[in-house]
Amino acid sequence: MKKPLLALSVLTLSLSSIITPIQATAALPLSVGNEQLPSLAPMLEQVTPAVVSIAVEGKQVQRQQIPEQFQFFFGPEQTRERPFRGLGSGVIIDAKKGHIVTNYHVINGADDIKVKLHDGREYDAELIGGDQMSDIALLKLEKAKNLTQIKVADSDKLRVGDFSVAIGNPFGLGQTVTSGIVSALGRSGLNLENFENFIQTDAAINSGNSGGALVNLNGELIGINTAILGPNGGNVGIGFAIPSNMMKNLTEQILDFGEVKRGMLGVQGGEVTSELAEALGYESSKGAFVSQIVPDSAADKAGLKAGDIIVSINGKRIDTFSELRAKVATLGAGKQIELGVVRDGKSKTFDVTLGESTNSKTQAEKLHEGLAGAELTNTTDSDSATGVKVSSVAQGSPAEAYQLLKDDIIIGVNRQTVKNLAEFRKILEKQPGVLALNIQRGDRTIYLVIR
Repeated sequence: MKKPLLALSVLTLSLSSIITPIQATAALPLSVGNEQLPSLAPMLEQVTPAVVSIAVEGKQVQRQQIPEQFQFFFGPEQTRERPFRGLGSGVIIDAKKGHIVTNYHVINGADDIKVKLHDGREYDAELIGGDQMSDIALLKLEKAKNLTQIKVADSDKLRVGDFSVAIGNPFGLGQTVTSGIVSALGRSGLNLENFENFIQTDAAINSGNSGGALVNLNGELIGINTAILGPNGGNVGIGFAIPSNMMKNLTEQILDFGEVKRGMLGVQGGEVTSELAEALGYESSKGAFVSQIVPDSAADKAGLKAGDIIVSINGKRIDTFSELRAKVATLGAGKQIELGVVRDGKSKTFDVTLGESTNSKTQAEKLHEGLAGAELTNTTDSDSATGVKVSSVAQGSPAEAYQLLKDDIIIGVNRQTVKNLAEFRKILEKQPGVLALNIQRGDRTIYLVIR
């Protein structure tokens, strides 16, 4: 299950691997000054039972490409299912309820999810919910007893240079521990096209570590290992983890709503460049510059203005616009927050109740199994029609097999008009069987039947 993207390799297991010499990476020193550091073993004995191995199986739908002009002779495009397997890691965050957090890409498309505990016990896992944009998924073990859960740290208190320890199941070898430091915080711009606010670490992370734990020296969870930057998915000392606070907000929303309801502030803007800071008389490059306020948005109602520089959320510093975007989205709709703002050189605070993002994406398999692999979102003013927009279709998915295309707009289902995701969801709850979708595709209106 490799999903390479430019130079960034998302952590999934390759079923075959090439053994190559390992380059040295940063590790915990034997001593600091004259003080010898203790062994990590006592801490790991408490933590490793909370880290699990995950094995998935599923089927990918593949479509035989037949040019339209030849379909009269050879018939319509044919589809076939191809089985796949994958491995990853997970972390037990609630022992009583059997809740395990992992990466969405570890379980994406899986029909069967098995969890192997540190002591060798194996269980079938149920998917509670997940969010592809933030790469978080929540699993549940129904019958497992005597589980060990991990303690979750406040990732906002992390500093560059703090020691970090990565625990996971690289290459399916079994549970493995590596160590390093926090190399950077608030990393974004990795071309993952999602909400990025990563912890960067040089603790060795490899394929199969996805969903595993990044912990501090107290054995507390500071992040969920997610991605690496390196040639061919190999470790070169640049790994990324989702901060524990971000994970906590997302899993709470999945438990409350069955999905992630993204918060929306209603601002457009960018980073504070040196030229912009000089023009505004602002003596820092930290913060998120606001260039435009969306009318009637949460920011508009709270009194924010174009030209403001947002420097904190709930008293915690914001360094970039990307960080602001990620934190607002993961806090969730309806959350009340306090924004620290610099306006005309003066510090102000604003109380804001976040709205719900109109661009919130829904994984379509939650609505109908025939739509699996498609992501749906509400249309905007720039779209050609009003309804539910198909923002992406996974290759080899049932949605692709039914010939649903990216940028299709669903304007009706079973002879009922659809204006947004909420209406679409309600109709499908009442009529879960065969779907007759009325779709706006460019200048044409077509029908697709999905079973």
